[in-house]
Amino acid sequence: MASKTLLGALIEKAGWEFPDFHRELRNAGNELARTLKDPRFRNLDMSEATFRRWVAGTVSRPTSVFSQTIQHMFDRTIAELLAPPREGDPTAVSRQDLERELAMTAREASDHAASVASAFLSDLSIEQVQEDVRQLARTYNSRPPFDVLREARQLRTNAEGLLDRTHIPEQKQQLLIAIGQTTALLALAAFGLGSLGEANRLARSAGMYAEVTRFTPLAAFAAGTLGMLAYWEGRPGEAIRFIRQAQSFPGVGTAGQARIAAIEARAYGHLGDQRRAAAAVERFLDVDTFERDGLHDEVAGEFLHGPERLARSHGTTFVLLRDGSRAREHTRRVLELQASLPAGQRISRIDAEARTDLAAALILGGEIEEAAEVLKPIAVLAPDRRANGLVERVVHVGRLLTTEPVRTSPVAAALREALEEYTRVAAPRQLGGTAARLVIE
Repeated sequence: MASKTLLGALIEKAGWEFPDFHRELRNAGNELARTLKDPRFRNLDMSEATFRRWVAGTVSRPTSVFSQTIQHMFDRTIAELLAPPREGDPTAVSRQDLERELAMTAREASDHAASVASAFLSDLSIEQVQEDVRQLARTYNSRPPFDVLREARQLRTNAEGLLDRTHIPEQKQQLLIAIGQTTALLALAAFGLGSLGEANRLARSAGMYAEVTRFTPLAAFAAGTLGMLAYWEGRPGEAIRFIRQAQSFPGVGTAGQARIAAIEARAYGHLGDQRRAAAAVERFLDVDTFERDGLHDEVAGEFLHGPERLARSHGTTFVLLRDGSRAREHTRRVLELQASLPAGQRISRIDAEARTDLAAALILGGEIEEAAEVLKPIAVLAPDRRANGLVERVVHVGRLLTTEPVRTSPVAAALREALEEYTRVAAPRQLGGTAARLVIE
């Protein structure tokens, strides 16, 4: 049956039912609301009964808002649309159908462009996130772990908020890398506070961000961190598995590879494998060429294991192997490197950890008085900055003081008591975290 109005004919030609027409009416109204800045056109609504009257031509004229909207939809005056279709003009409906399709396409393009524009994210916002990550990494060792934890959590939240505001793949990639880097720093902060379970979870999360973004330096760093956490928990065999995984990633610079080798040496030290531990230590002692990557070198800070941190780790390895001579060699090297730096660049935690390992090496040789002298400067490190790695080293020294031949020395007794108080007020103990299995046993 022929439609009684041109409006009805156009709707019939389009194959629309009432829900279809209602949707298109709303879209057209919302477009006019934006164009005319008139909220009356926003989210137009009508009943199906009214729609039927329009199509049947039993209404004289809709309200002004609906009239303008329908005219905008079909590019016809409301009088034409509510009048009968002209007979003998078979092109009328087809022409209007084409115009309607063009209008609909234009509206859809406009709506999509507006949606994309609303999700636009300035490159400056991403650059600020990247700079915040660099600053956090580079100030990590000069701040208490709990302060790092709070700032890293806020930084991660901010970056996640920006991630929801962009549809641009490159921007998403950059933000996900920044979130992954922040998560890696959170893992280290959790470790510093003595929460190994959460540190493991965060390190795995950092590895997943690295996998999604194909950012291999972060993947290697996360796997190396998991290896470190494994031997802290008394699982050196599993640590080796994580180290092999870390070594499998391409695109990791010399500094990143040296960190992995230092973790490998520590794991073999726990296993009592002196040959493999020494080989891992020596692998990066004399390197002629240096390759850089976008994490260990460009972000740097806590991600960069420079000579003093490598020497500190090697000293620990030889303490594990009860090789006092080589332990003293590497720990004294740390103190020399620290002393050569400007005061503002020295890392007090690294200095304290190296001194504690040096004291352990000296006690192994029966040099109790010299050990007590070496430990004196660690007292200046505030309790909230005595992270888990230092605390457990101090605990180990305390245990060595109960062994022969130093056990009966008055110096040993006084030193042991002082060290017990030193660890009692340290951050990991004050926060109620359970002590990790000793890194040195």
